[in-house]
This record gives sequence, structure tokens and C-alpha cells, in this order.
Amino acid sequence: MTVHTGWQGRFYEDFVVGDVYEHPLGRTVTTTDNIWFTLLTQNTAPLHFDHEYAKRTEFGKPLVNSTFTLSLVAGQSVTDVSQNVFANLGWGEITLPNPVFEGDTIRSRSTVEAVRESRSRPGLGVVTVRTTGLKQTGEVVIEFTRTLLVYKRGHGPRAEGS
Repeated sequence: MTVHTGWQGRFYEDFVVGDVYEHPLGRTVTTTDNIWFTLLTQNTAPLHFDHEYAKRTEFGKPLVNSTFTLSLVAGQSVTDVSQNVFANLGWGEITLPNPVFEGDTIRSRSTVEAVRESRSRPGLGVVTVRTTGLKQTGEVVIEFTRTLLVYKRGHGPRAEGS
């Protein structure tokens, strides 16, 4: 019998500028997702949780909370981008060109924009990616950049356990 270890994620050395990662998991957004996330974060905009109010807007139905969309798409990227993250350094250029509604299915991909060695931490590297979230129609619903510190192979928590 052969034992295969599961995906350990990418380490700093695995990132190449221009590479695109099609993240494997999509997610259909539910009414419960939208309402719970909105109320959990104390967002009081009724457009996200009051269906009667939302019917009277130009959308005619609840709009999914944009920070839920950001969280979902960032989460979808973890398996390919930040499984071996030390820390997020920054988020930028967040755009939301099209709305997300309850029932939409969101998928995402990330493109490596920059890679460099950390100047202050020899066991880490700095990686910048642009992540794009799309709904089932192919429409882009969110784009953002993220810069993070990623462990080099042989460093970090996984290295201590081996």
C-alpha cells in the first residue's frame, strides 16, 4: 500500500509571475449566508436582509453583502495561494463591477503578479496576486490584489513537525 500525503499548498518557491490558479471550489450563495453574515457583521443596510425592502429597489431582490463576496472569494483562493501563509500584508484595488444575488454560484481564480524574497525574514517570501471572482454567467463580481508573506519550503510550522 502506498500512502499519499494531501495537498500541502504552495510554498514561496512555487509561485511564478504570470501563473494563473483556477480555484477548485465554487459556492452557491444562500439567503441564510447573506442574512447571517450581514447581521453577524452588524451591517444595518436592509438591502441585504429585508426582502420586502429589497423588492422596492432597482435590483428587486436582496443584494449579497459585498464583504461576504470578498470573504468567500478570498477563502476560495486559500488552497492555492495562502495555505502556507505567515501573514497577509495588504489588500488593495478592490472593485465590485457586478452585483451578486442569493442563488448565484461564485468561482474564482488568482494570477501571480509579483514575487520577491522578504528583506527581513529569510524563511519567507512576498507574493502579490490578483484574485477575480465570477458568477455562473461569467460576469466578474469582484477583483482585488492581495500581498502576503509565504513560508519557504522547509520553514514554518510544517517544517517543525517533520
